[in-house]
Amino acid sequence: MVICNSVMARQPYPYPTNYIHLYVEGKDVKMAYMDVQPTQPNGKNVMLFHGKNFNGYYWKDVISYLSAKGYRVIVPDQVGWGKSDKPDIHYSFHGLAANNKALLDSLRITHIILVGHSMGGMLATRFTLLYPGTVTKLVLENPIGFEDYRTFVPYTPLDSLYSNEMKATYESYKEYMKSYFPVWRPEYDELVNQQAAALKEKGFEQTAWANALTYQMIYEQPVCYEFKYIHTPTLLIIGQADRTIVGKDKLSKNVAAAHGQYPLLGEQVHQQIKGSYLVKVPGNGHIPHIQDLPTFVSILDNFLK
Repeated sequence: MVICNSVMARQPYPYPTNYIHLYVEGKDVKMAYMDVQPTQPNGKNVMLFHGKNFNGYYWKDVISYLSAKGYRVIVPDQVGWGKSDKPDIHYSFHGLAANNKALLDSLRITHIILVGHSMGGMLATRFTLLYPGTVTKLVLENPIGFEDYRTFVPYTPLDSLYSNEMKATYESYKEYMKSYFPVWRPEYDELVNQQAAALKEKGFEQTAWANALTYQMIYEQPVCYEFKYIHTPTLLIIGQADRTIVGKDKLSKNVAAAHGQYPLLGEQVHQQIKGSYLVKVPGNGHIPHIQDLPTFVSILDNFLK
């Protein structure tokens, strides 16, 4: 049974929401997306993939910028997030990638510029590897998955992950979100509000279960060994103050200090993806497109020209 996320459906997304109906593991599933058409089209399409603790909403200013430049912008809420359904299925990056390919096929879009942030960077990597002929350019903004978390983060059983998700509060979400920024600003509260809206929804148990399943997906399905197989023109935008580690709360301070070093990790992945471009953003944490939008879109614009 798929429970519709009624509270998230009332959140003020910046553009109208559309839905594609998918059939996943014997279940009818709705996947939400924004399809923003520019006033003066340049003939190019950009697809934006959100991170684990986000949904399509937080791309709103990037959408506005790209649309003004003439790009058609497609912004899905991945199945399991935001306004999309949250079925009890085996979540995989392969499956999520297939969902997005089905969305593009339904819109008759054959080529995209793909931008992925955080977990969206892992998904964008998998999508590009699966459908290299579809992605003309790839942008990875502080993606997670630069490391194989299985090699240093202790394994957590799924039941424990679910139990932890059920204990979530507005305050715990905000405390975690603070780790993404060197300095917290009041305007960042809207990110917490978007995530915490699910706490009040009918059927939060299903959302919590999906959250646990997708944490497990990130942990068990690394992409870091496959960057070398990417031949698509690729841009790495890396906030240099980022120290994100999935499962960091399970680590000692010494182990945590040895990982999540984005200045070093960005360099390493830059070397693995032949011909890639690396742009370092000093003083930025995990979300440059929120922390310093003008710098982010300037870097993006230069790459897309």
